[in-house]
Amino acid sequence: MTGSLAAIGAGLAVIGAAIGIGQIGGKAMEAIARQPEAVGDIRANMILMAALVEGAALIAILLSFFVG
Repeated sequence: MTGSLAAIGAGLAVIGAAIGIGQIGGKAMEAIARQPEAVGDIRANMILMAALVEGAALIAILLSFFVG
């Protein structure tokens, strides 16, 4: 039973990360469309935030396997 709960937790973490990174990418594209001269700053911030979201998802996946 704990193995299936760990799999559900890991799946939820991955789904949450995918939604978060999708939101980051979409909002970054909107910001670039509004202000094309700020592409470098927007891209750098987008990559940083996507890495932070991915790191949080990795920690959640590992915790779900260690606890479960």
